[in-house]
Amino acid sequence: MLPLENLSGDPSQEYFADGITDALITQLAKLPGLRVISRTSIMQYKNSRRPLPDIARALSVDAVVEGSVSRSSNRVRVTAQLVDARADRHLWAEEYDRDLRDILTLQSELARDISEQVRANISSGQLRVGAVEPAAYESYLRGRSFWNQRTPAGLNQAIGHFQRAIELDPGYAEAYSGLADAYAALGYTSFSSPRDAFPRARELANKALGIDPSLAEARASLAYARLYYDWDWAGAEQEFQRAIAVNPNYATAYHWYSVLLTARGRHEEAFSEIRRAHELDPLSVSISTDMGFELYYARRYDQAITQLRSVLQTSPKFPLAHLWLGRAYEQKGMYREAITEFEQAGTSLKDWPVIIAAAGHAYGRWGHRSDAMMALRRMNELTKEEYVTPYGLAVIFAGLDDKEEAMSWLQNAYEDRSHWLVWLNLDPRFDNVRSDPRFQELLHRVKF
Repeated sequence: MLPLENLSGDPSQEYFADGITDALITQLAKLPGLRVISRTSIMQYKNSRRPLPDIARALSVDAVVEGSVSRSSNRVRVTAQLVDARADRHLWAEEYDRDLRDILTLQSELARDISEQVRANISSGQLRVGAVEPAAYESYLRGRSFWNQRTPAGLNQAIGHFQRAIELDPGYAEAYSGLADAYAALGYTSFSSPRDAFPRARELANKALGIDPSLAEARASLAYARLYYDWDWAGAEQEFQRAIAVNPNYATAYHWYSVLLTARGRHEEAFSEIRRAHELDPLSVSISTDMGFELYYARRYDQAITQLRSVLQTSPKFPLAHLWLGRAYEQKGMYREAITEFEQAGTSLKDWPVIIAAAGHAYGRWGHRSDAMMALRRMNELTKEEYVTPYGLAVIFAGLDDKEEAMSWLQNAYEDRSHWLVWLNLDPRFDNVRSDPRFQELLHRVKF
């Protein structure tokens, strides 16, 4: 499903065309017999003039849906055509003209028509049909647009739009799920404290599932909160598996499930799940980076370096790839290279405590004590302005081989319910305190 072209004559409506595209991908992904490429990969072809056969080869697909959206007040028109991309041959085309209030019905019709054209078996129960308040739908699409930015400002704007959608349509399950995703993202990125973010995400995901139990996105969000805040390993795994069962084309569920498996040390299972995520979303920089992140935690540092270098060849400014490459370099004793990568990561995410902590640890291990202390001072300064995870301070003290302070800050991280503690059993930066009985007790309390 390629990005639908905005023919409204108004550039500010791009979010609307992108949102319809996203919704159709979600609808199609629920259908048996179809492998549907995820949003992250297809959005890279927005406004592309690349020939369809080339796109099909890059994504390893046989057919492509392309089309357009035009909107006038509360009327929306969607045109779509199905193309045998390898032969560049048109198979089918249709135009849909509806009131915006019936947009969910339109999406269901279009998904069903496409599935019939590619001869997939489908039951009507797998597609949601219903009405949504037009203004609520518009707010939801705006929310998803900001959520995809994954920045503090973008996530906070997303929260406002999702809340507005819920005010306008209190029975709108997807809006609750979007709001859950926004709070979960604030917690995972440490832009917000775990206690402020994850319980709210869990509450909202449960609310969404109370309205629509078949919503895979909400199941995955609930699993996320159970993993990172409740440390409920079995419950989180069960929810990820349910999300995959509901929507076997939902790449994010496989991706996040692989992260849980990695944290549990079930590395081969994790690699299998993230490879499946990559098949569904082959151009996702996040998934490709987390392949390296999972190799890092498996202590396969050479393989992690190879994977992360590959990511940076195509996405040279992606900060998380630089971060994890730096961490892999550090474990190889390549401190100068590690610091260079942390500096590269910091150009996009200036003063992000996670990067400062990584650099501080590397400086400490390298013997550059004054630089490590400078990182520590900067972290303390930031605590006066924003949330700073205690785990990061523990990391720097571990790099300085100050075991007492490292353990003290890890205890603070536990009291804070830092989501980083799910990595405590694997994080090589704490190897110098791993034999401490207090460390082992902490692992027990995080339910390892």
